[in-house]
Amino acid sequence: MTPPPTSSTSLARGLEPLLQNAVSRTEVHHAVLSVERGDGSFRWTGALGPAGPGGPEMETGTPFFIASVDKTMTAAVVLALAEEERLHLSQTLSDFLPREVAAGLHILNKVDRTDEITLQHLLGHTSGLPDWLEDRPRGGRSLVEEILEEGDREVSLEEVADRVRHRLTPHFPPQPLGEGRQRIVYSDTNYRLLTAVVEAVEERPVASVYRERLFKPLGLGATWVAGCARETREEARENLREGGTTPAPAALWAGDDRLEIPLLMSSFHGVYSTVGDLTTFLRSLVDDELFRNPGTGELMTRQWNRFPFHLELPPRRPGWPIEYGLGLMRFRLPRALTPFRPLPPVVGHTGSTGSWLFHCPDLDLYLSGTVDQVAGAGLPFRIVPRILALFRG
Repeated sequence: MTPPPTSSTSLARGLEPLLQNAVSRTEVHHAVLSVERGDGSFRWTGALGPAGPGGPEMETGTPFFIASVDKTMTAAVVLALAEEERLHLSQTLSDFLPREVAAGLHILNKVDRTDEITLQHLLGHTSGLPDWLEDRPRGGRSLVEEILEEGDREVSLEEVADRVRHRLTPHFPPQPLGEGRQRIVYSDTNYRLLTAVVEAVEERPVASVYRERLFKPLGLGATWVAGCARETREEARENLREGGTTPAPAALWAGDDRLEIPLLMSSFHGVYSTVGDLTTFLRSLVDDELFRNPGTGELMTRQWNRFPFHLELPPRRPGWPIEYGLGLMRFRLPRALTPFRPLPPVVGHTGSTGSWLFHCPDLDLYLSGTVDQVAGAGLPFRIVPRILALFRG
């Protein structure tokens, strides 16, 4: 599909109200939004609102917590390791993780299916494992709810495994691998286990792996893993030598309260980045620059499975009509909602704090941004279609 000949000036004027509308929503304190054409003919980035309570204004280069957008980074690293034959997607958890972590994670109807869970199940959310962060035990609170109410704390991999094993229930058996639709449910447990696998294979912290395999080669100078203060300071000094600066990270909000959870973020290796760095990362993935073999990247989009419908509004986890491949989402509005002028699909990822990173193949657009709000998980799915409609003309 060829993009319509809309002027850059009118496009920019159309994007500004979208940014303002995002910040005008209840409990959204700031937002940053970036749109680029793949051929470089159009680039627009806008930021609005204070970066923190009483702090400076949000800048287009202000780093922010990208939430589950980092799952695409994790998937890219896992696939690179598979390409190097340091692991295989058909291998199981017990091939990499100690028994105290891997054993007994998936017991459903008194049948232990843990040894059936492969790395491919984890990448595609087809393992059936419960979500260590979001799922509630019977009569209890989710871990996210506990931390919001009681305060920040570290959560070790062993504690994650213990919570999944003893307090939560799997959603369904690990799905048969191969062609055909598979049941899926979004679970942060899958990717927490994948980061542990990466660390086991590389024999070093996952922050170091990301840095050496992604951040440095791609020039993502304003991207780092939570808790890696030393590397962040070094990168900031390098930016200063190059004549630039990296602003302090934007605040994360839970309603009208600033959410400060550095211990939890460090526990699950949360990533901070900017819209510019994220676009660079996704462009490198789309342009097939991350892998030696073109077929490796194609694995991420070879098969799409649709998430089930759920009643959470706004959803804290992806649901219908979103589809998932391996580390990537595909989203398009149902035809019934756009019967006369359907919008093209986008491929990428979102995060539960209202972050997003998408590529629209039909229009060759790269879209990234955030609202940094725990209650804003559904906003990307409202903002992105409006951007697409603007560029479709």
